[in-house]
Amino acid sequence: MKIIPTFKKSLFALTLLCPMLAQAEMLALVNYQSKPDQTPKREGLAIIDLDFDSENFAKIVTDIPLPTDLEAHHVFYNKDVTKAYVASLGSNPLQVIDMTKQPYKLKTIDVPECQVAEDLVFSADKKRWYVTCMGSSNVIMGDAQTDKQIKVISAPKTETSKKFISHPHGIGINDEINRIVIANTLHPTDFSIAEETVTVIKARSGKVLSTHKMSDKPSPSGVAPVEAVFLPKAKPERLYINTAFGNTLWTGVWNTMSQNFSFSQIFDFNLLKQGVPLEIYFSHKLDKMYVTTASPGHLNIFNIKNPAKPILEKSIPTAEGSHHVVFSPDERYAFVQNNFLNLPGMNDGSISVIDLQKGTVKMEINTFKDQGLNPNAIVMMPKWYHDNAH
Repeated sequence: MKIIPTFKKSLFALTLLCPMLAQAEMLALVNYQSKPDQTPKREGLAIIDLDFDSENFAKIVTDIPLPTDLEAHHVFYNKDVTKAYVASLGSNPLQVIDMTKQPYKLKTIDVPECQVAEDLVFSADKKRWYVTCMGSSNVIMGDAQTDKQIKVISAPKTETSKKFISHPHGIGINDEINRIVIANTLHPTDFSIAEETVTVIKARSGKVLSTHKMSDKPSPSGVAPVEAVFLPKAKPERLYINTAFGNTLWTGVWNTMSQNFSFSQIFDFNLLKQGVPLEIYFSHKLDKMYVTTASPGHLNIFNIKNPAKPILEKSIPTAEGSHHVVFSPDERYAFVQNNFLNLPGMNDGSISVIDLQKGTVKMEINTFKDQGLNPNAIVMMPKWYHDNAH
């Protein structure tokens, strides 16, 4: 007599659960463009499902076409993860998307002094954003609420100046010490012009303070610093810098007495026969650091329990052009986007799925590659986003 009610309860529970299972998803935002030899040209923003249990796994569930002269390059969220900022190498260098409203629409932000927009950071008080402009060699400070330009940050560009901003790319901010560090990298169209320094700026005022060389070689070394990322919660304050052409990892440590950083090289990717180190990410616990190299393509995992001396734990081959990475919320899997600027030998176009527990490649997602497209960047959609450093 008790079996039937129990069966009904189980059936009812299963009925409630089935729609939930059918709707399983884990969404990421990918900006893409055609491979160089592909016609007609395409560019867009795609939302792709990365949940292995979803019927839409590896499929594009939303596609937003973009102008083919935009060259959307990077996507960054504000502190509330309510707005996504799209930095572009071509027309309309900076645009913003209200992520709380659908359909998603891009709105242009007026930054006339910015050419070839690269990276953005946001102040902890949610009042300001900063974008590096590689083509116009300055940094734009903006109001994070109104998205209006506040200030153009530039510095003297003479050979004798100790304050130097030239072709800035990476940018890190630490509000506790009121400092921004930018990585001066490459001329956007002539890669033979490569810088070798990072520049320190006062965050709130935009005052340019000093410039520091990221190479022990004679100048001009052309090492091209590319990313500058602060390690959250580090005491003393610390950031890491990649040199794209030097193939090295540097660190900068804050000195309270001198009110400046001490910089030193802490890893050499040349020893691994890897080149073009690019993005830097950290685990939730801040005990691991992930660094991508684009040539020939690897995800490198460092133990940073002692942040002054990162220890390489694993170097996992991915595909040519390994660049941005997103992680599943449980940090079991990493998804590596393999394309860097559509450059030959660094534009595979796939997304490598890494099992971080096993330290192996689980599979390759070729959704974009099979259509003759290259993903330029990848970020998780707001519900699944948990980047603690960008």
